[in-house]
Amino acid sequence: MARSSSGLVAGLTAAALAVVGFLAYQASANVPENLDPAKRPSAAPSAAAPGATASAKPKDPLAVPADSGTGVRVVYALGDRRVWLVNANEKVQRTFRVMPSTVSPEPGSYTVTSRSGSVSGSDGVPIEHVVRFATVDEVPIGFSAAVDGSMASPDPAKKTGGVRMKRADGDAVWVFATVGSKVVVVP
Repeated sequence: MARSSSGLVAGLTAAALAVVGFLAYQASANVPENLDPAKRPSAAPSAAAPGATASAKPKDPLAVPADSGTGVRVVYALGDRRVWLVNANEKVQRTFRVMPSTVSPEPGSYTVTSRSGSVSGSDGVPIEHVVRFATVDEVPIGFSAAVDGSMASPDPAKKTGGVRMKRADGDAVWVFATVGSKVVVVP
C-alpha cells in the first residue's frame, strides 16, 4: 500500500509541476512592456559569451515580424497566434496572443472593411468589438472578443472566421483599427 501511495503522490506532484510551469509560461507571455525585466535597462553590463558577437543577439519573440511592412498597422502572425498594434513611429502599442478561427486569410495586406459593436459570432457565442478585414470562401474574417471572455478553440467541423482575443485586447483593437486601417497577415 505504501508503494501505491508514493506512486500517487509522485504522479500528483508531477502534474502540479506541469500546471505551474504552464501557468508561468502564460504569465510571462502576457507581461506588460513596462513590467518586463527583459525590456528594462540593466544597471550592469552583461558579459558576452566567449566568441559571441554583438549581432548574435537572440530574437525577441515579441518583436514585430520583419516582413510585416511599415506604417500604422495591425499585424497578425498566423503561426505565432499573435497580434501587434503598430503606431506611426513603428513602435508596438500592444501585442497579445489570439485564438485563430477555423478559416484563416492568406498572408498579405488587407484593409478593415467593417466593424460591429456587439453581435453573435458564427459559432453562436455573443461577441463584441468585431473588426472585419477579409473574406475567405464567403466566411468573413475578423478580430473579436467573446463577451464572456472565453478564448476556446473553435469547433473544427464549423467554418468560422473569428480571431478571438481577451476583452481588454478586443477593446484596444476596436480603438486602434477603424474602417480603412491596414491589417498585415504574416505566416
